[in-house]
Amino acid sequence: MHQAIPEKPSLDGLGEKWSARWAADQTYRFDRSASRDQVYSIDTPPPTVSGALHLGHVFSFTQTDVLARYHRMTGKAVFYPMGWDDNGLPTERRAQNVFGVRCDPTLAYAPDERTPGSLEHPAKGKEQTPVSRRRFIELCQELTAYDERHFEEVWRATGLSVDWSLTYQTIGDRARATAQGAFLRNVRRGEAYLAEAPTLWDVTFQTAVAQAEVEFRESDSTFYELRFEGPSGPLTIATTRPELLPACVALVAHPDDERYQDLFGGVVRTPWWEAEVPLLPHKDADPAVGTGLVMVCTFGDLTDVTWWRDLDLPIRAIVGRDGRLLPDAPSGVDAERYAPLSGLTVKAARRETVRTLREAGLLLGERPLRHAVKYYEKGDLPLEIVTSRQWYITNGGRDDRLREEMLRRGEELNWYPPHMRTRYESWVRGLTGDWLISRQRYFGVPIPVWYPLDEHGEPRYDQPLLPAEGRLPVDPRAETPEGYAPEQRDRPGGFTADPDVMDTWATSSLSPVIAAGDLLDQVFPMDLRPQAHEIIRTWLFATVLRSHLECDRLPWKNAVISGWVLTDTMSKMSKSNGPISRPMEAIDEYGPDAVRYWAASGRPGVDIALSPGQMRIGRRLAVKLLNASRFVLTFPSSDAPVTSPLDLAMLARLETVVSAATSAFEAYDYPGALSIVEHFFWEFCDDYLELAKPRAYSPDGGSAVVAMRTALDVLLRLFAPVLPFVTEEIWSWWRTGSVHRAAWPTLSGGGSDAPLTAASEVIAAVRRAKSEARLSQRAPASAVAVTGPAASLEALGLVADDLRAAGQIGSLTLHAADGSLAVSVTL
Repeated sequence: MHQAIPEKPSLDGLGEKWSARWAADQTYRFDRSASRDQVYSIDTPPPTVSGALHLGHVFSFTQTDVLARYHRMTGKAVFYPMGWDDNGLPTERRAQNVFGVRCDPTLAYAPDERTPGSLEHPAKGKEQTPVSRRRFIELCQELTAYDERHFEEVWRATGLSVDWSLTYQTIGDRARATAQGAFLRNVRRGEAYLAEAPTLWDVTFQTAVAQAEVEFRESDSTFYELRFEGPSGPLTIATTRPELLPACVALVAHPDDERYQDLFGGVVRTPWWEAEVPLLPHKDADPAVGTGLVMVCTFGDLTDVTWWRDLDLPIRAIVGRDGRLLPDAPSGVDAERYAPLSGLTVKAARRETVRTLREAGLLLGERPLRHAVKYYEKGDLPLEIVTSRQWYITNGGRDDRLREEMLRRGEELNWYPPHMRTRYESWVRGLTGDWLISRQRYFGVPIPVWYPLDEHGEPRYDQPLLPAEGRLPVDPRAETPEGYAPEQRDRPGGFTADPDVMDTWATSSLSPVIAAGDLLDQVFPMDLRPQAHEIIRTWLFATVLRSHLECDRLPWKNAVISGWVLTDTMSKMSKSNGPISRPMEAIDEYGPDAVRYWAASGRPGVDIALSPGQMRIGRRLAVKLLNASRFVLTFPSSDAPVTSPLDLAMLARLETVVSAATSAFEAYDYPGALSIVEHFFWEFCDDYLELAKPRAYSPDGGSAVVAMRTALDVLLRLFAPVLPFVTEEIWSWWRTGSVHRAAWPTLSGGGSDAPLTAASEVIAAVRRAKSEARLSQRAPASAVAVTGPAASLEALGLVADDLRAAGQIGSLTLHAADGSLAVSVTL
């Protein structure tokens, strides 16, 4: 049904009106009967559900929506789901803060456990009440369900054309079954394995951390020069980690360093603790740095791990999982001298060690240093390295063949922009180990493994008990493996559950499969992966890896990489990086189409500033579209043929606009498409409508009216992917159905736009002359003389009547001359 054209059209209320209508009409519902070649499928990024969305999210998700809307109008059945990434540390931390609790897995479950805080009244203060694991998971689920409702409200207000029947949670049953099934197949194919080894460890969250989750932060530190006792006298070592002296297991120098040729293989005593360690050669030691000697500790950094492994050194572990020094001295270290460090934090142990060495005369010097230190991306303290038993998936870090295969996958993928492939390749080439996927947390997908216990109650880690895939999802802490009774849990001769959960990327890396559900054959491999550039090394790489291992193919054909929205300090806008700009505030102030216009103006892979000015421009465009459309539609429809040279020229130009915008969309250049359409629209309003308006009002104005209406029909469809609300409103004034289900426009007819080009140039000169004379644009111009190339004048002659009427021109004369058009106006 058509609506009446409002007397004074307004943008106010369009968001709420059309969001409700689209939901009621299921405008964006995916056609489940479509075949694969009829489908355009999108691996939508599942946003992390912890707290509030900000305009950085709206920026990137709007860009994806613009592409979804375009492909839907080209006739594709668009598979556009929405997932919620609700497992992992961000959710746990938020649950702890909101409810004022911490998880204690030793506690028994009590469904009526009270919490200091609630969703309506978050906890105050830092005290946290211990709750059972099951109750903690329930609180996390309660919190994510609450956040997901608010996220959906924002996405609907933004105009995302998501099929809201296609949602999933990364902690939901389908996701857990998918992730556990893929893991079990990795295990059975030998791609996943359990190993006890030095691992990066976050002491705040007390969990292992993968290489992809590490970020470097600049930190102030100190280089301390320490005196070791060598076989033939003192030796000097410089280190930033003197507190690790009790963990020292060797000194190394380059094999060609002449200063130490006679000392290689000898024994050195560490300062104060006087532990005996060997001095050994290693090719990675740099003789040009300091004294050329390096202290190897277990473990200060990943270089220590390399040297420890290469040189087959023992372990002297002193840092515990809680970030404090272990209570007992390691083997070979004086227990009495170690005792003052027992139980101290790393920083406190450093201060105590420096004080001790200084008093003993073993500290030879110190100098300030600023250097990059490894942190977990969500952590607050520097990472430590501890030895722990973890699950890994092969990723090419230790397998050159697999590394090369992953590089080839990157070459097969279409990247937008193309240079983003370099980030992927740099990451693959820089991998130093396999992907550590186990985490020592609670709200995540459980590792689906049990271990038999021997007669002493010790786990047989080499004989894992794996469930059948038909049982999935399983929670080994609550369920029993086949062949065992519940009462055998944690008893000699019985079984024990693997206590860990999977890294959140181990689930998110399967997003195409999780999102597809029972539609996998229709939508996989997918057409598009949209995502930000900083998670190329995590989400994109991990998804390519899992698809390669499982399916021997890419999970999608195209990857469109978005940039960041930058704050006033030119840093990335994020929930953890200071104040954020909330989407609903911008939508309320400028309207959803204006916010979308700003987002769609950002090029793939390019960071953009938050720009209220750009939103105001978008709002002005939407208002102009309303008013221009109302003007065009005040003319009654006509079935007259388009015969006027001016009208034909405008349609010829519009034909090139449609072709150029279509090509831009096909190349994932949505800002380019918007710019092309917008540029034409303002020419259409400022030049063509003004030139054609007098004739449209005349009795024989049918050609102009049909051309105007044809152009409006096309323009609404061209603008629809970016400005869905205002275009739907205008469409409803005179068309049936939704503009978003209308076909993408095509025009054919050829012709030249030269008459419009020439007329636009002349009418602009006439307007300028009147403005400079401070006259109304309705004031007459007594004479206009135009000189220029014969071809331009010939084109101008075809539209001379329209030009005279629009400019109130008395005399219009044309004179052929070389060069460009020149216009002389006499008022």
